[in-house]
Amino acid sequence: MAELDRTLYEGRLYRAGFTRIAGVDEAGRGPLAGPVVAAAVILPVGYYHPDIKDSKQLSPQKRKALYEEIQSVAVAIGLGVVEPSVIDQVNVLKATLMAMNEAIYDLSVQPDYLLIDGNGRLPCPLPQETVVKGDNLSISIAAASIIAKVSRDWIMEIYDRQYPYYHFSRNKGYGTKEHRAAIEKYGLSKIHRWTFCLKCLDNSQELPFD
Repeated sequence: MAELDRTLYEGRLYRAGFTRIAGVDEAGRGPLAGPVVAAAVILPVGYYHPDIKDSKQLSPQKRKALYEEIQSVAVAIGLGVVEPSVIDQVNVLKATLMAMNEAIYDLSVQPDYLLIDGNGRLPCPLPQETVVKGDNLSISIAAASIIAKVSRDWIMEIYDRQYPYYHFSRNKGYGTKEHRAAIEKYGLSKIHRWTFCLKCLDNSQELPFD
């Protein structure tokens, strides 16, 4: 099978005169615990790397190596982090858009065009395009997916030291069997998503925060 060309979106925009294209993606919409983290990445015009693709298709070791590569070549990188308490207040979809907005405003260079993973437009004045499954179709979005995923994993590894009985370094807050068993035994920590946990665990009784 031929290698997928992930530069088609960028190439079209470069030809239209855009030179500061920011790919935007998030990590952490589905976990029971931890923040949603979004990244915005502006790559140099014409940059290409065959291994930069959807972070979910990469091993942790490969993601970290590509994280370093992206950090070394990117024109600018921005991060946005929305904590679990806010996710509970506004829901995870709105929290994702908030994190993406934060990532864009965190860029040291203002982009002239946004390529956004998914189908949710952002409430900002910049020209933008949403791309369903964009993390496998656009190198800029793929780069953002790697930055967001590695950054969030590091956050969860820090939380693992604060809450070792949930094994966040292994499950990254996702609802694994081990994680669910820990919730049943210890209750919810301060970084769990209260509303989402109760819905997913189908528990009629509230689980206590520690």
